[in-house]
Amino acid sequence: MTLMAAACGSNSTGSGSASTAGGGSQNTSSMHMTSSTGPALPLRAGERFENLTVPQPYTPSAPNGGTDEYRCLVIDPHLTKPAFLTGAQFEPGNPSIVHHAITYAIPPQGAAEVHSTDAATPGQGWTCFGGTGLSQDAWVDTWTPNHKETLLKQDVGFPLKPGSLIVLQIHYNLLAINGRAGASDQSSIRLRLTDGTAATKPLMTVPLQAPIELPCASGESGPLCDRAAAVADVAKRFGADQGSTEAHLLSRCSKGKPVPGNTQHCDYPVPQPMTVYAGLGHMHLLGRSIKIELNPGTPKARILLDVPSFNFDNQALTPEPTPVDVKPGDKLRVTCTHDATLRQKLPQLSKLPPRYVVWGDGTSDEMCLGLLTVSGAGGNSLG
Repeated sequence: MTLMAAACGSNSTGSGSASTAGGGSQNTSSMHMTSSTGPALPLRAGERFENLTVPQPYTPSAPNGGTDEYRCLVIDPHLTKPAFLTGAQFEPGNPSIVHHAITYAIPPQGAAEVHSTDAATPGQGWTCFGGTGLSQDAWVDTWTPNHKETLLKQDVGFPLKPGSLIVLQIHYNLLAINGRAGASDQSSIRLRLTDGTAATKPLMTVPLQAPIELPCASGESGPLCDRAAAVADVAKRFGADQGSTEAHLLSRCSKGKPVPGNTQHCDYPVPQPMTVYAGLGHMHLLGRSIKIELNPGTPKARILLDVPSFNFDNQALTPEPTPVDVKPGDKLRVTCTHDATLRQKLPQLSKLPPRYVVWGDGTSDEMCLGLLTVSGAGGNSLG
């Protein structure tokens, strides 16, 4: 099965914090009103910085009565020789509306499709819920609140060829300004590049997803507490393709049947050798914990990522203490726990009608997304 290039979204978010009795997770949901980028880590031998900015300011406008837009914006790094991307730091131009960003590298043979897609849509870039919509892209970096550049010690990097383009998929959340259009953004990104060596291993990002089947909390009621109504609402806000994501994940992970509950997981057989260098877990505001395991329930079991107290405002790429070799026949599992009671503890979420939460691009929806930075996978798909 080819994994979808999942994106994060927000139909709502809250400011303030929600802590739990008994030492549960703390989800501050501060909406990153200030920029998270600090001083750059020093350049290492052979590295250089390339600072890129979106060509023009962009003013998002949420479609279909929602409060979110995902926009793909194109930057040309004007590469004249092959390079490896060894680090990246996205900088939101307007932190009050930029919810997250995914950086994609487009190979030279995909440049024409980028330009035609851009030209076919009025204004700068194009709306791109879910993924870029392009036939060729490589997920190379994920920016989430308070994210800072994470460097790997090994001789590894994401390969870039001359003529490659950078596409920033930026999620704009307009709830902080009551869903109104008018606020603009001109974000930028700092790439850390090196020419690499004969031994440099190419990296790629492998996403692992699990379904979301989170009923309304005890005492909550309303039309969207009905699962079918909630699924239809996701499709209305984000389109039929994204509306079918939950059904796709159920087919993949639980034999097509929804199993309501706080905790969901999905297993992925590994078809080819790979080496895991780092992991990142992503959920939205109702997230409690996320874990990625290798061969769970066997003598070879190993935890690749464990975030027992998920904090939306502190989602970090975590390097493995030592790279982990994964072999054909191994199994990867991503597990997420969500908590619908957090909805009433986050001021802006609490103003929205309760809903049965399924996978969706809004933060009133949810995600369970584990990301592994690997080499040797040969493609971002797991059977």
